[in-house]
Amino acid sequence: MVIKMLIVMIRTVFFYVFIFAIYKIMGKREIGQLSIIDLIVSLLIAELTVISIEDYGKSILYSLIPISILVILQCILAYLSLKKPKFRIFLDGNPSVVIKNGKINYNEMLKQRYNLDDLLVQLREKGYRSIEEVEYAILESNGSLSVFPYNNDKSPFPLPIILDGDIQEDTIKHLKKDKKWVYNLLDKKDIKLEDVFFAFYKDKNVFIIKNDDLI
Repeated sequence: MVIKMLIVMIRTVFFYVFIFAIYKIMGKREIGQLSIIDLIVSLLIAELTVISIEDYGKSILYSLIPISILVILQCILAYLSLKKPKFRIFLDGNPSVVIKNGKINYNEMLKQRYNLDDLLVQLREKGYRSIEEVEYAILESNGSLSVFPYNNDKSPFPLPIILDGDIQEDTIKHLKKDKKWVYNLLDKKDIKLEDVFFAFYKDKNVFIIKNDDLI
């Protein structure tokens, strides 16, 4: 009995260190904000770890191998998501504007299966007592809610036009523009679309951050 308990303790400590190491490899994003893929990987790692600790009669390789495969797969997906915006959208989805100009976007909430109770709870958690206090609310890809209240100075909300070289069609539709308008802007500045890291619209102006501008 003592030997079995010792084996369980050793395995517990080992997997504690091992999982700490793999999460460092996968990056801080795993800790701060879990996407759907991140959540799946985390749950599988947890389940495989528990099985290996409880079933101490089997080699830990039965857990180490699949966990290592999951980590490699996750790193590959993270790299592809970084390099391919459309692939990232496929995996994580797009942020959704659920409150726009102080009005609830019911169609978007229905599309995301996000009900009014969920919205009100998350607003209260952020210190807002009613929807009337909010100008914009965005349901992020990881399920968190970003809230932008009305400002006394009435400064406009910055609208993303390009993210990682990918034109945000919802934004340009909201601005009543089209892709041709975006390309004309870039042509005037002699900038290629694929060279744009981030571009946003504010105060009737377009601000562009190129990949070369990054540190």
